[in-house]
Amino acid sequence: MRVVFMGTPEFSVPVLEALVSAGHEIACVYCQPPRPAGRGKKDRPTPVHARALTLGLEVRHPISLKTAQAQAEFADLKADVAVVVAYGLILPQAVLDAPRHGCLNIHASLLPRWRGAAPIHRAIMAGDTRTGVCIMQMEAGLDTGPVLMRRATEILPEETTSALHDRLSVMGAELIVEVLAKLDQLEPEAQPVEGVSYAHKIDKAEACVDWSLPAEHVDRLIRGLSPFPGAWTLHDGERLKLLASRVSEGSGDAGQVLDGALRVACGTGAIELLRLQRAGKGAQDTEVFLRGHPIPPGAVLRGT
Repeated sequence: MRVVFMGTPEFSVPVLEALVSAGHEIACVYCQPPRPAGRGKKDRPTPVHARALTLGLEVRHPISLKTAQAQAEFADLKADVAVVVAYGLILPQAVLDAPRHGCLNIHASLLPRWRGAAPIHRAIMAGDTRTGVCIMQMEAGLDTGPVLMRRATEILPEETTSALHDRLSVMGAELIVEVLAKLDQLEPEAQPVEGVSYAHKIDKAEACVDWSLPAEHVDRLIRGLSPFPGAWTLHDGERLKLLASRVSEGSGDAGQVLDGALRVACGTGAIELLRLQRAGKGAQDTEVFLRGHPIPPGAVLRGT
């Protein structure tokens, strides 16, 4: 098929690669514009942009698709279908209608649960035990379109957003290839009215750990916000980013370090911190971290 691909972050890259490997003709790749990054603050292309260039594909990165010119240029591609995954721009109706088979979105949740911007983070933070990927026909509403195919997976007990992100990215790539191969045979299924929830964009204000909460809640916050923006706590006035954890046994004052393995008491129960990061330093497993930054039993970690 003649495909327009629309995506921006690392999550989208395996999908683009899968479409190319399956033999589809990529008419054009749309992504977000390069933005300043790194120490020199030089413009850096997005992961999709960089991969598309290595594949020899045409890349466009308009700031908006709302202008008549942008919409005409999109329509001139005469695509059979557009595949959209974490693109970052709202698609006007003229764009949604331009491809012969419309626009298909790869969404990292089991719709209608977790419509919106941060479905992977929110699933872990809410304590969901299952999630998955849906291929959805796009319409004007936010992730409201009918679903062509879905695939579910378990969320593992110690899984972080980073690890689940990588698994769902591969699942989405496999699923969209399957959908395109069967597109004329699939019957779109309207999303149920019941069970709708919204995965609002992560606010950095959510990242401060409240040690008075039960251990399960603290653990889910840490795993759900790893690696970005990263849950954090304070030790001796220094902010520490917490990147991996697991629920453990133990009790004490909220935030109290219980042993030399960084087991920390919560409102009920305790968690074991598995990976941490100091400001300006690299992330380290706990054993390595403690060699250079000892935190003795009895110390208290605080949220503010």
